[in-house]
Amino acid sequence: HVQLVESGGGSVQAGGSLRLSCVASDYTFSSGCMGWFRQDLVKARELVSSMTSGGSAYYADAVQGRFTISLENDKNTLCLQMNSLKTEDTAVYYCAAGRPRLNSCDWAYWGQGTQVTVS
Repeated sequence: HVQLVESGGGSVQAGGSLRLSCVASDYTFSSGCMGWFRQDLVKARELVSSMTSGGSAYYADAVQGRFTISLENDKNTLCLQMNSLKTEDTAVYYCAAGRPRLNSCDWAYWGQGTQVTVS
């Protein structure tokens, strides 16, 4: 069955960087849409960044210019490079994948989440 496993979270000071990775089993990221969500204690889960199978990327306004989503095809690994981190980036980050639907994505598969704490 499909499993998405994130890694790379941790604690970092404001202004620092982290790189999140998500490895998929029984699923090929490039076959559909893929992305990263985050959720903190206050807000609902929000889409941070996504990418289509064709490589078109979307970024939430809050992370535009600081985060970069990428896919390492040979490793079937989805990555999120996070630079210039801010305290408001503190959240649990989730990897997700699914099938394109109109101008959106049916997010069918989710990772277990990885904590990012910025102080």
